[in-house]
Amino acid sequence: MGIKGKRFYTGPSKFGKGQKKRKVAQKYFIECSHPVEDGIMNAGDFENFLRERIKVNGKTGNLGNNILIELQKTRLCVTTDVPFSKRYLKYLTKKYLKKQALRDWLRVVALDKDTYELRYFQVTGDESGASSEED
Repeated sequence: MGIKGKRFYTGPSKFGKGQKKRKVAQKYFIECSHPVEDGIMNAGDFENFLRERIKVNGKTGNLGNNILIELQKTRLCVTTDVPFSKRYLKYLTKKYLKKQALRDWLRVVALDKDTYELRYFQVTGDESGASSEED
């Protein structure tokens, strides 16, 4: 009887080992120019919040050389060498806005594949039409 479904070692592979992937630095940007220019938000405070809250390997405040956060006027740049989700930045941004009680006025919108922007909610109120109906 033969052995079915069993594979035997046939010697070294003809194809060799695969190429190792190089670490590619990912860059994410958070554009917060509108609320900073209006004076309702402090970009430096937001940068410190991210430094304290970002988790690397399950530990907060463990950025090391893996993650670099820098403030460029009103734009925050997060450069990372480890696997990092853009969605996680959105989560932390929303958490910061909630803590500062700005969540009712600002929202986080993706501009492109590596950029978020803080925008005001569009308020469409037709108050002049409502007052003319009372006459």
